[in-house]
Amino acid sequence: MVERSHETAVVDGHRIHYLVAGDPAAPPLVLLHGGIVDAAAVSWGAVVEPLAREYRVVAPDLLGYGRSAKPDVTYSLDAHVDVVASFVETVGLDAPAVAGISMGGGAALGLALRAPERVGRLVLFDSYGLGRELPNGRLTRLLSKQGLTNRIAIALMRRSRGFTEASLGNIVHDTDRLSPEAVDAVWSEVKRPGVGKAFRSFRAAEVGPEGYRTDFTDRLDGVDTPTLLVHGEHDEVFPHRWSERAAARLPEGEFRLLEDCAHWAPRERPDTVVDLITEFVPG
Repeated sequence: MVERSHETAVVDGHRIHYLVAGDPAAPPLVLLHGGIVDAAAVSWGAVVEPLAREYRVVAPDLLGYGRSAKPDVTYSLDAHVDVVASFVETVGLDAPAVAGISMGGGAALGLALRAPERVGRLVLFDSYGLGRELPNGRLTRLLSKQGLTNRIAIALMRRSRGFTEASLGNIVHDTDRLSPEAVDAVWSEVKRPGVGKAFRSFRAAEVGPEGYRTDFTDRLDGVDTPTLLVHGEHDEVFPHRWSERAAARLPEGEFRLLEDCAHWAPRERPDTVVDLITEFVPG
């Protein structure tokens, strides 16, 4: 059985915690998690070991999340791309494949645009950075300007595993099909000091009067990195047409629509996620 270990690196002066598993000589695969209440073990916990049979899996807690440092900075997408780029260099990864979900997908794509030589292949799950329209329009803009609602939700999640599970209905198609381990991972993470801080900052930085500020769509024809875009059919966070449109614009883009899935494929459809990555990324 492949086992994961916990490591720490100092990246741009900040402590970054990461999970690592697999043969050090195997092709490297970096996994980037999303926002809100997330960390490497939360979104990717069910797939790290299966993927480590083929790859050297490296999954960082992004700055402001999980066990990594939570400094008082602006957590824009550009800031996350900066840290990911420095992390890849610091831990000595040579052109790894990079898979990211949601915000992590945006960071992965941003890295490929900034430094294409640092990325071998891209796998983007329900990725941020592929459109401007907000899921709830004016409500999303309003929530981005205040953090009280997020703080209340986190306080309620900390009190109740049941409320935590119900809250996941915002990102999954059917909470009854989630594994207990997936719910427990979120419930454990939400109790961590400082949780929510980075997401509130990210939302404030990335939501503007015209919608999301980061949209890489017009730059995709310059991305020659082979890219697989995967999107849940029932995703209500970002519409699957974003990924379908992006795949058509990328010189080497492919699109897969996942049925019975919303925004959290690595936890909703972990076996499928492993299969998609291993079929697309050379082992």
